[in-house]
Amino acid sequence: MPIILAIETSSELASCALFVDAHVLSRESGGVRTHSQSVLPMVQELLAEAGIELADCDAIAFGAGPGSFTGVRTACGVAQGLAFGAELPVIPLVTLAAMAEACRARTGASEVLAVLDARMNEVYWAQYRYDAGWTTVVAPVLSAPDAVRPLAVDGLAACGNGFAAYPQAFEGKAFAGGAHLDIVPHARDLAALAAPALAAGQALPAADAQPLYLRNKVAYTSAERQAINAAKAGA
Repeated sequence: MPIILAIETSSELASCALFVDAHVLSRESGGVRTHSQSVLPMVQELLAEAGIELADCDAIAFGAGPGSFTGVRTACGVAQGLAFGAELPVIPLVTLAAMAEACRARTGASEVLAVLDARMNEVYWAQYRYDAGWTTVVAPVLSAPDAVRPLAVDGLAACGNGFAAYPQAFEGKAFAGGAHLDIVPHARDLAALAAPALAAGQALPAADAQPLYLRNKVAYTSAERQAINAAKAGA
C-alpha cells in the first residue's frame, strides 16, 4: 500500500492526515488565521507517530479547492514545498469530493450532494455518485444558495456547512432535509481518495500543483457588495 500525506486548509478547519499501512492517522486545528502556522507541526507529529520520514511517502495530496482563497493557496504552497524538498509528486483533490467521501463513510449513501459555504452569500456545491469509485454527477459550481439544484436522485444524501450558513435559502427543499451540517473538507477524507487517485496516475510534479478557484474575484469593495446584494434582492 502507498504512504500518502494529505493536507487540507480550505475552510476554518485545518487538518493533516497520513495514509500508512492501510490506516489513516490525522490531526486537526481550528482557526483560519493559524493554518499556515499549524500545518507543519501537524505533519511532523504524524510522521513521528508513524515512525517514518517525509521521504518515505509516495505522494502528497492536498485540498485544491474550491474553498477559502487563502486556505487553498496555503495547502497548495505547503504541499509544493514539502514535495520539492522530498522529491515527491503531488495529488490535487477537490474539497467537495472529500466532503462526499465523509458523507458516504457516515451514512453509506452512494449519491451525495456537498454544499460548502463560500461566503458573500454564495456556496460551492457539487453532486457525486459512488459505485466502486466516485463519479462526478454535477461538477463544482459557485452559486447563490437558492440556485443549488441537484439532479433528482432517490436516496440523495446532503452534507456541508452551506446548509447551516443559509438556512432560509434551503428551507422546504427536500434534498436539504436531514443534511449533515457539520461535514467540511478534512484531510482524512482526502487521504482516502488519494490512494486510488495515485493508482489512477493522477499524481503530478510539484511544479504543476494549482489551486482550484471558482470565484473570479476574491474580494469586492463595499460599493460592489452593496450593488451585488441589491441585485440579488431584486432578482
